[in-house]
Amino acid sequence: MLVLAGLVAAGCAGGSVRPDSGVIRVPQNAKTITEAVDAAHDGDLVLVDPGVYKESVRIKTPNVTLRGTKRAGVVIDGEVRRANGIVVTAPGVSVENLTVRNHTLNGVLVTGLSDQNGGLARGSDGYHKLDPAAFPPVQGFRVSHVTASNNALYGIYAFDSQHGVVEDSYASGSADSGIYIGQCKPCDIAVQRNVAERNAVGYEGTNASGKMFVLGNRFSGNRVGMTSNSDYQEAFVPQENATIAGNLVTDNAEPASPAQADGAYGIGIGLAGGRGNLLARNRVTGNPSTGIAVGSSEDLAPQGNRIEGNVVTGNGVDFAYTASARAPGLDNCLKDNQVGTKQPDSLGDCASGPGMPMAKTGAPPGIPFTEVAAPPVQPEMPDAATAPARPARGLPGPIDPAKAAVPPEDLFADRAAVRS
Repeated sequence: MLVLAGLVAAGCAGGSVRPDSGVIRVPQNAKTITEAVDAAHDGDLVLVDPGVYKESVRIKTPNVTLRGTKRAGVVIDGEVRRANGIVVTAPGVSVENLTVRNHTLNGVLVTGLSDQNGGLARGSDGYHKLDPAAFPPVQGFRVSHVTASNNALYGIYAFDSQHGVVEDSYASGSADSGIYIGQCKPCDIAVQRNVAERNAVGYEGTNASGKMFVLGNRFSGNRVGMTSNSDYQEAFVPQENATIAGNLVTDNAEPASPAQADGAYGIGIGLAGGRGNLLARNRVTGNPSTGIAVGSSEDLAPQGNRIEGNVVTGNGVDFAYTASARAPGLDNCLKDNQVGTKQPDSLGDCASGPGMPMAKTGAPPGIPFTEVAAPPVQPEMPDAATAPARPARGLPGPIDPAKAAVPPEDLFADRAAVRS
């Protein structure tokens, strides 16, 4: 009887992981983040105190908020052994105010590409033709005040996901892209107020179409600042109807960064095979190859892209039109841009047909992602330790790209290690 009573008491103690308040504290209520998120119910807050957590966290319960009390102090460390830091496969999940580092694939991954157990189907690289009916996109996500550093593939990666935000975050040391949005149509996603530096590419949007907003970010000090492109390896070809406005895209020729497989270097903004995109009021300077390049992707031609009101100066070539004879493109128009003296005279107001290459520049070898310098201190989420849970519903909310003005030259310089 005494033994039985002891077992019952132990069982009751084990049931205390989830308090009635719906706030699960780590390590007070659960020793690991994984234990906490597995115990969480719909709408719960998992609040994590400072520490280095050597685990890969998978969130499979809807509307959970995972938040650190100290952005630089709550660290999910892959030790260059684990593939992903945080994997979100449920709708409405928020990931806030923490650091993910040293993973062999991704820092934070949000994806509908999951099996019945909530794990990733066919790996996590994303480069498979996806059946959206079999793997419907995640509906609603938030990545906010997250620092993603020294992750081998992507820092923050949303693939097969809709209705979300990536905001006020920082990404460095990614051998592909610091922030990546892929395979969504319509996306209904806003990437805003982020800093991406010392990556192969700061931001990449592949087949990311419809209500796709990239607003007010700093993509400086990478090998390539940002790209928006069409790719047959993913669903929803071609990419179309993204708005890229108010971003600082400067000095993307950072040698102390990982190299991407294609070796691109010194480019500010690249559009490849996209249609109907708007590039407006961006500041694009100091990129030694090209400020803005518009080109083809295989047989996918650039069509109907508008480049308006940008400041594009001091680049190797300010604008380049690199569409191929195979896919020459049509009606890619420039209007009211402030340009330097290096714009090809033949570009005109609307570009079509092949020609007008980028300036050539030598690319130094990249460094291993593990050797990229640690990030600078980043701003905390306000009231992180006391704010209630924030399920990621109704996002991104009202978006007015017209409010995204040309940014100052020092946009978010206080958050960046690489400066002009």
